[in-house]
Amino acid sequence: MLETGETIPHFSKPDQEGNEKAFSDLTGEKGLILYFYPKDNTPGCTNEAKDFRDEIETFRKMGVEVVGVSKDTARTHTNFITKHELPFTLLSDSDPEAEMCQAFGVWQEKKNYGKVYMGIVRTTFLIDAKGTILKVYNKVRVKEHVSEVFSDTRNLLK
Repeated sequence: MLETGETIPHFSKPDQEGNEKAFSDLTGEKGLILYFYPKDNTPGCTNEAKDFRDEIETFRKMGVEVVGVSKDTARTHTNFITKHELPFTLLSDSDPEAEMCQAFGVWQEKKNYGKVYMGIVRTTFLIDAKGTILKVYNKVRVKEHVSEVFSDTRNLLK
């Protein structure tokens, strides 16, 4: 997994409308909150997205954009955005190799009821406008997560 102080890898992935987006297309004046989540329309992922939605204007006033990434398709993202009125971009890393998820180190072996499988470990990266990681939130617990990210954003991107 990428760590604080490292530069993020280059990426170009389709957004919910199928348009290829790279870091330079997505970042705000001061930075980007890039959060990886397992699946659209599941309880934890929906709550996390709604929490970011509810604070998006405050993040934007600080010069920071929010972008979510999962392996869901652009079409699934469009439905998720519409259903929950999400005002930010969702990227699709739906290729079989999970290229972006692997590059960020969030595509990992997981276990559920004795089954072992590969999946996204819920992770958030706070990144400055130059692409340097300021903070990594690994194995995120959704409750209070956005509040913590907000506090750190205010402190780290002055």
